Amino acid sequence: MTDISVDIFDNAPLKRRLFSMLYEAMLLFGVLFISAWIFSTLLQQRSAIYLRHGLELWLFVVLSAYFVWFWCHGGQTLAMKTWRVRLVTRDGGPIRPWRALARFLLAWLWFMPGLVIAWLVHAQAWLLVVIPALNFLLWMSMIYFDPQRQFLHDRLAGTRIISLN
Repeated sequence: MTDISVDIFDNAPLKRRLFSMLYEAMLLFGVLFISAWIFSTLLQQRSAIYLRHGLELWLFVVLSAYFVWFWCHGGQTLAMKTWRVRLVTRDGGPIRPWRALARFLLAWLWFMPGLVIAWLVHAQAWLLVVIPALNFLLWMSMIYFDPQRQFLHDRLAGTRIISLN
C-alpha cells in the first residue's frame, strides 16, 4: 500500500467515526462469541467462574490481534470499510504493528477509567452505567479541544482516521 497524501483526504467526521464504532461492536459480538466458545470447548469450561480470568485474557488477545491485523493490513476493519474510513499515521502512511497496538491499548481509555472508578467507589445499580457512560462522553468530547478534531488516543498514538469519500 502506498502512502496516502494528507492533503487529499480529510479527517473523518465524528458522526462517521462513532457509527463505525457502533457497527464494529456488533461485528465483534460474533468474533468474541466464537472465540469464547472455542476457549470453553477446548478447555471444557463448565462454569462461568472456572477459568474466568483465562477467558478474559484470551478475549483480550483475540481483540488485540483482530485490530492490529486489520489496521496493519489496509488500515481498515470491516466496519471501517463499510463507513469508508481508514486509519493512517499522522502523515498519511500505513500503520505498523507497534503503532496499531499502542492505539488499541490507548483506546481502552474510552472505558477503563470509568469502570475502575465505578469499582473503586463500589458503585451499584444505575451508577454502574452512569459512571462509565460519563467517562465515554468525556473522552468523546475531547475531540472538540483538538485543533484537528482527533480523539486523544489517536493523537497519542500518532494516528488519524480519514474519510475516503
